[in-house]
Amino acid sequence: MGSDLTELGVARLSRLIDSRRVSPREIVEALLGQVNRLDPAIAAFVEVSAERARSEARTAESEIAAGRRRGPLHGIPFAVKDIIDVAGTRTTCGSRLLADNMALRDATCVARLSAAGAILLGKTATYEFATGGPSFDLPWPPTRNPWNLDHAPGGSSAGSAAAVAAGMAPLALGSDTGGSVRVPASYCGVTGLKPTFGRISVAGAWPLAPSFDTVGFLCRSAEDAALGLQAVAGADVADPTSAAPPTLDYAAALSDDLRGMRIGLVRNHYDGAHRDLIAAIDEAMAAMRSLGATVADAALPDLEDYGNCSRGIIAAEAFAIHRRALVDDPGIFGEMFRYRVLPGVLVQGSDYVVAQWLRRKLTQSTLSELGRFDVLVSASTLGPAPAFASMSFGGRLKPFPTIAFSLTGLPAISVCNGFGTTGLPLSMQIVGRPYDEAAILRVAHAYQGATSWHRRQPPPSLALSTSRMPAWTPADATDDPAIDRQIDACLSLHGIRLSDRQRRQLREGAGSVLPMAAAVRGKHTG
Repeated sequence: MGSDLTELGVARLSRLIDSRRVSPREIVEALLGQVNRLDPAIAAFVEVSAERARSEARTAESEIAAGRRRGPLHGIPFAVKDIIDVAGTRTTCGSRLLADNMALRDATCVARLSAAGAILLGKTATYEFATGGPSFDLPWPPTRNPWNLDHAPGGSSAGSAAAVAAGMAPLALGSDTGGSVRVPASYCGVTGLKPTFGRISVAGAWPLAPSFDTVGFLCRSAEDAALGLQAVAGADVADPTSAAPPTLDYAAALSDDLRGMRIGLVRNHYDGAHRDLIAAIDEAMAAMRSLGATVADAALPDLEDYGNCSRGIIAAEAFAIHRRALVDDPGIFGEMFRYRVLPGVLVQGSDYVVAQWLRRKLTQSTLSELGRFDVLVSASTLGPAPAFASMSFGGRLKPFPTIAFSLTGLPAISVCNGFGTTGLPLSMQIVGRPYDEAAILRVAHAYQGATSWHRRQPPPSLALSTSRMPAWTPADATDDPAIDRQIDACLSLHGIRLSDRQRRQLREGAGSVLPMAAAVRGKHTG
């Protein structure tokens, strides 16, 4: 098989292992060779566990030869986002704060993959603490998009998505709080599964916003995602948010046709998206109709409502988690992290409570509309991956469509549905009812069976890119003494001391967080 092994996903590799046409050792060596060739330019991995992978491959090969294959993941290599613990390996979370942090035990999701016989390849890069990035002022270089190294891979599971896209790993764990699996899956042209909140234990994964955080998969296909989910889903005493509703044989539930499936298209969540993306979603809906599905427009609340509500909750929870470190030394973090997390100091308790109230209302509206359909379809992002040079600290003016289904805790899968005129991937997300991962996997699998977008490979590139995001420069700000007094009071309350530059960044961030909080208060009718 040679280097072709790097182009195959979990399901196809598993069948080759099962038929004894290829061995786990051959797969591991092919992937390690791909890492050696491509990762100096892409920077998807922060640590490669080459000798461990070879040792585990030898063990898997012996067990399989003796007729003791544990299941479809036995002998399949996987990578782990560097906010998820692997015993005896550093978990840095992409931050100087944890540069020497050695994990003492495996996260539950890692332990379950290992129990299924999967082989650890290494740890993949993350935006700092799964929120601030891409960063150019940290010890680790930012991951680059395998389709074009001058473009961002999306975050925060950047390394996991890029590793899968570049053929360096067939399966990778990521985390998703507001889109951190689905956005990089979209930009890198791979499949990204965010399960229902609580479906996979987050024990051993560093938190960002605990009422949103999920662990998910980056891989090549819906079938690959089904096999991964089967191995790790279920309740865990170490994670009180995890749940154990009946699980299925997800791979067996896949189908090549969609007869009887009702699909709701959430057009209002990608109004104004790139024209290539709108055309790609329309073509995907035509393909799904040809497979037997019925497609009709769905009506969900405005995406800005989901975005405003989510931003306040995530900002408050993330600040609470990192408050102590921000008090001790705000300078230890990268500028992008501070820019994103420090504004959480301004979210008042009453704003957090009102946002949770609105969250329930939006969830009720979303579930009500899902009562009319089996799945919903929306965009994952609003276009192809941006160039680093075009990005800014302030980020996007419009939230990603992924945020609606993070706020509501629903299962969603991002799949590639075409390529734009620039040659970069496009995508859509398929969303289901709580714990109905089987439905979204079925729709994604049938679509992938009828198309070939997910099988495309990025052109191998060994040339290093030096493009970068512009450094932060202070924006012209209109003086507002009331906001300045609020900032001073909040910083004093928490005992946080900032340099002039750090304070000006917080002042700039306040210009987005405070209006969002006001918008959420305006929705409150209680």
